Amino acid sequence: MNIMNEPEENKQPLSSKLAFNLSRIQEETGNSWDIKTREIEIFAESGVIFKGAIVYVEGLVNLHDMLHSLLSSDSSLRVPDVAHPEELLAHLRKSIIAEGAIASVDTFESLYEALFTGCSMMLLEGCAYALSVGTKDQKARPIEEPNVQSVVRGPREGFTEVISWNIAMVRRKIKSRHLRVEPYKIGKATQTDIALLYMDNIVTDGILDKLRERMSAIDVDGILESNYIEEYIQDKQPTPFPTVFNTERPDVVTAGMLEGRVAILVDGTPFALLVPALFTQFFQSSEDYYQRADFATLIRLLRFFSFFLALLTPSVYIAVSTFHQEMLPTTLLYNLASQREATPFPTFVEALLMEITFEILREASVRMPKTVGQSISIVGTLVIGQSAVEAGLVSAAMVIVVSITAISNFVLPAFNMGIAARIVRFLLMLLAATFGLYGIFIGMILIVLHLCSLTSIGFPYMGSLAPFKLKDQKDTFMRAPIPRMITRPKSFLLKNLVRQKKR
Repeated sequence: MNIMNEPEENKQPLSSKLAFNLSRIQEETGNSWDIKTREIEIFAESGVIFKGAIVYVEGLVNLHDMLHSLLSSDSSLRVPDVAHPEELLAHLRKSIIAEGAIASVDTFESLYEALFTGCSMMLLEGCAYALSVGTKDQKARPIEEPNVQSVVRGPREGFTEVISWNIAMVRRKIKSRHLRVEPYKIGKATQTDIALLYMDNIVTDGILDKLRERMSAIDVDGILESNYIEEYIQDKQPTPFPTVFNTERPDVVTAGMLEGRVAILVDGTPFALLVPALFTQFFQSSEDYYQRADFATLIRLLRFFSFFLALLTPSVYIAVSTFHQEMLPTTLLYNLASQREATPFPTFVEALLMEITFEILREASVRMPKTVGQSISIVGTLVIGQSAVEAGLVSAAMVIVVSITAISNFVLPAFNMGIAARIVRFLLMLLAATFGLYGIFIGMILIVLHLCSLTSIGFPYMGSLAPFKLKDQKDTFMRAPIPRMITRPKSFLLKNLVRQKKR
């Protein structure tokens, strides 16, 4: 487990004096209103009275469970004959306290760590350690269908913000002793729980060693979302293309682990990470494996085609209408020329204005309240597009080009790959306006070379395509029938390549 260093004074042991411990807790937490202390008295049958206190953070603990198992209404408790506080805590731990996990803590560092994760701390006069009782109150969003990665056929459950629930959802799907859960705590202030999940009989040691090294090197105040981890563990290569896959679906995480990938779950976010990631992985949907192979292949090819439409449609229109009019049929050329006659801007400027306008509308629809966001995006696009054509600012053909581009961008199942297409699209538009189709060809060659140079946790980003592996083509552009997918991807150098017996 990786725990960021705390100040040295917090590593001091607890005192046997109850008043000193309580005073220090209040002092070091700034007398925070939500940190509550409840003093108690415990009566032994011999007549000895033990004084103690329960410390907890209001809002993080389930008070009913704690008080029901520990205290009566008058804040007192009767126990059999015990002589020392240590014996009393041992008896409470064994016979009285029935709720939650129980652990002993003997330093202020471990006390604060347990206290701020929802545990109740029980301290006694004359005892130099405390009992940590797991009374965490799990207030969280229930398990629901993912909003981003929805499917027509398949499981309807998605990850939540509670890491223990997310791990349990993966455990429910993989009932194997080879599933490993490796815990981390990262963030000097947030102490965020993070878990690496993998199949130790499949994953290669090289992936685990690199991940452990990069995770251990993280030294930051807080981890609030899985993207914090993503930016620390990804290979240091400047690129708009995502090299770490994220998902909020347990079935996607499970399938990735069975192919030799490592999942990273972060407490407080429903988005899990999967590494290594391949370029073709961002065009795959979990629904591909819940439909017939022929239909899944058709849909997957449609996604790749849509990606190229989103990438190239504006730049090809700019290049053809500006430099290569001879490529157009005569009737179409006359129609475009008549539309362009009334527009004051060059084609590139026209396309740039429309693309930027649509990006603004898209971002506005995301940030606005859900009740009006969708209607604003649709009405705004229609009204602005129609008004721009009537005002002579843009041609009708340009509105069609931008609309096809935007719709094609939404076909991609991975949102971050769509963002990469939007960034690269503007660069290709500039090349098309400068060099025509030759500029587009140069740009595409540079993009392919760039993709082939990328790695994800040290493994080639283009995976089975570069270097080319024929047997791995069963699950790239096409999806072969599941009985024929005998082996796992060879790109990851796995311990066990055999997925199933050959039929």
